[in-house]
Amino acid sequence: MEQLKHDIYWHFKLKRSNGRALKALKIIESYNGKVSPKFRKLSDEYATEVLGNKAYAPWLYVYSAIQNRFEDGWIPDNYYAKEVVPKLNGDYGKVADRNFITPFLLPSMESLDVTYFINGKFCSPDSKIIDPMAVKDYLFEKQDKIVFKKENSKRGKGVYILNKNNFDPSIYTSNKCGNGVFQKFIQQHPFFSEFADNSVATIRITTVSDELGNISARASYIRFGRTKDTHIMSNSAISIPIDINTGEFHSVGYMNWLQVDKHPDSNVSFHQKTIPHFSKCVDKAIEMHRVIPFMGCLGWDLTVDNLEKVQVIEVNGINNGIKLSEATTGPCFKDLNWSNLWKQRQES
Repeated sequence: MEQLKHDIYWHFKLKRSNGRALKALKIIESYNGKVSPKFRKLSDEYATEVLGNKAYAPWLYVYSAIQNRFEDGWIPDNYYAKEVVPKLNGDYGKVADRNFITPFLLPSMESLDVTYFINGKFCSPDSKIIDPMAVKDYLFEKQDKIVFKKENSKRGKGVYILNKNNFDPSIYTSNKCGNGVFQKFIQQHPFFSEFADNSVATIRITTVSDELGNISARASYIRFGRTKDTHIMSNSAISIPIDINTGEFHSVGYMNWLQVDKHPDSNVSFHQKTIPHFSKCVDKAIEMHRVIPFMGCLGWDLTVDNLEKVQVIEVNGINNGIKLSEATTGPCFKDLNWSNLWKQRQES
């Protein structure tokens, strides 16, 4: 019965994912032209023969459409979710997504967390319960703005920018809001504010741990919000691939898979722009991953603040999709033999 539930769940999950892939493909083909029948055939064969299921082909079409070629070693986004993350991260990936647990997993990380709201209680980072009547003064004692993020928030939903005037503790204690974390608001580096100054730019760095626990950074991109956004929202953000070795932007970014060569609001070009202190961001992600080498692949959201300090915003152990990186800079994980993980699962 459990296997049947698993199979039904993934049947529909793969179907939804492929719907998103085919929608993306249609957009990409509108400016890059139709994917070559040769690349479609290679994608179908690779998905079936190497990855074990033709359902993985649509994301390979997307990657081929972006790069105008087919590459062995690409990892489709839905194969990554079904086969790679459960095998390499397991339930510990879910633990990493729980804000309160992160400082215990990563004690050397200088956390942005100020307070947690968990199971109806406000709790300090040192595990002390805070009286709801006193929590406002506690939160805004040293900062004017606070960010609240719900647990399991995805695509920018469940994120709120708060100040002392609009913070109401009763919203949380009355169960109108779920568990989450209150974090310091980051004053970002001026480099990022040139593109968008109303929301904090987020650098995503994907790191992996190989079979011997060696940690390496494999891919990166940056997300900017729109002028109307107070924080990064996936449905409106602009994502620009980054050279993982230098921190230089690619000349084009993507907004829901439409290509743009400059920020649509500020009109600042992406051409020949390099993130300040990018090597420090990579070093920080690798340093953090070395503390938890038993997790195989993690997505780190970081930024550089106005004091030129790297700030770790969060770590993603479950919802750390790789499709943009694979489509633009991949294959990023070819040497890790992830394509064999489905066979290992069937043999176990």
